[in-house]
Order: sequence, then C-alpha cells, then structure tokens
Amino acid sequence: MLALHITSMKVFMNQLLTSDVFDIFLLEEAVITTANTITIDGHLNRDFYSAEELTSGQLADYEYTPWSMLKGLCFQLIKGKHTPLSFKFVFHLKPDIATKLLTRESCSVDSSQIKALVLTVRYDGTKSQLTTGCAYRTFVMSKEPEQIWDKTLSRYLADKEIPYETL
Repeated sequence: MLALHITSMKVFMNQLLTSDVFDIFLLEEAVITTANTITIDGHLNRDFYSAEELTSGQLADYEYTPWSMLKGLCFQLIKGKHTPLSFKFVFHLKPDIATKLLTRESCSVDSSQIKALVLTVRYDGTKSQLTTGCAYRTFVMSKEPEQIWDKTLSRYLADKEIPYETL
C-alpha cells in the first residue's frame, strides 16, 4: 500500500475531472460532500443497457462504470463558488490494463487471483490523499502485485506531471 499527498490541487483536479488521465479506471464509488452529500454507486446496472451497448467495448464485461462515463457528472457536482467539504473516489484499474501490467512486469502471482488494483482518492477540504491497494480473490502470500501497482502508479503520476509527496 502506498499513500501519496497531492501537492497541487489545481493540477490534480484538472487532470481528474477534465482530462482523460484517469480514464484507465472504473469507478466503484464516489461520495461528494458539498451542500449535500451525494453518493454514487458505480456498479453497472446491466439491465439498463442494450445488448449492443454492453458489447460495444466501452462497457465490456466491467462490474463498475468507466470513469469516463461519470466524471462529467462528478465535475458538475464539485464545481461552483464553494470548495467541496470533502470527496472520496474509489477506482479500480480496468481489468484488461491490470492484467497487461502484471504480465509485462512478470508478476509471479497469476492475474486471475487479483480482483482489482485499487486507487482511493480522498479530499478532506484542505488536502488530497491517494492510497493504493490490491484486492485479491483468494489469499496470496506474495506482495508482488501491490509493489508493482505502487511503483506503476507513482511513475504514471510523474509522467502525467501530477505533483505529489509520499507519506
């Protein structure tokens, strides 16, 4: 697990809400507190979509909604004269990207044992913190997937010029 402090909220929020930098993620949950607290459950309601929409590629076989489909709504909830009191986003790296990452890094743990590579973003009204995690389908002794995910996320943020400090 890795905990990072975002050192430029303006840059981070721009990347999060108006660019495609975080489109590699699915949204499990969003909790945004402004004048009200709004909770978004990112689970896909598959019955809502046509068979064509489900197989078109954007939704694939995802359990959660792609961030690209919800970030506009989240942006609308956050923007305004007042800074949000807080927010929390729980992201999962898209499974196909996670599998490619673990394979490319020659991870000794089979990717089928990994349920999700998780990124939690928390803002408490003054600062934002990112925390990584790895959800497993079964007990695994190795911490290698977590180490790969931590290292990859750090590199990714640096590549996207999102300034942070390790906590």
